[in-house]
Amino acid sequence: MSVDQHLQALTKVVVNNLENQHDWTQVQTHNQDNLPRPLLYGLAPKRLYVHPDEQIEIIKAEKELNERIPQEPELEWVLPLHLAEKWSISDFSAVFDAITAIPPGGESVNANEDAQWQLWRGRKRGKRILLATVQDDSTVTYYWMHNGLVKPRQN
Repeated sequence: MSVDQHLQALTKVVVNNLENQHDWTQVQTHNQDNLPRPLLYGLAPKRLYVHPDEQIEIIKAEKELNERIPQEPELEWVLPLHLAEKWSISDFSAVFDAITAIPPGGESVNANEDAQWQLWRGRKRGKRILLATVQDDSTVTYYWMHNGLVKPRQN
């Protein structure tokens, strides 16, 4: 199997898993000359990740407003990988260098600069990728990878 066929098959498995097992919508393949392989991006049925600092800002805003702030899902990057592949830090770094923090079409249009918690959906959002690791039996396991350090979440 050629490298292109391998990547197409891997991508197909991950797209199928996202759409049919996890109810993602708007799943698209993203190709760029400076990417080592195609990425995916799409919209999960619910919000998958909240940065710890954003979580604090949301709690403060909810106290001030005396109401719950809805956490709408947002577009996320997905990197399909096979378990047997060997990736180095420089390989992952090349992916992070090639992407923007927010996938195409995911830019926040109603960001209120006064609401600090909303900035985390725009200019404060760090680069992150959902690694989709495919095993030989087509099981897909997902892990978050961030560009840089992220402090632990407060539970």
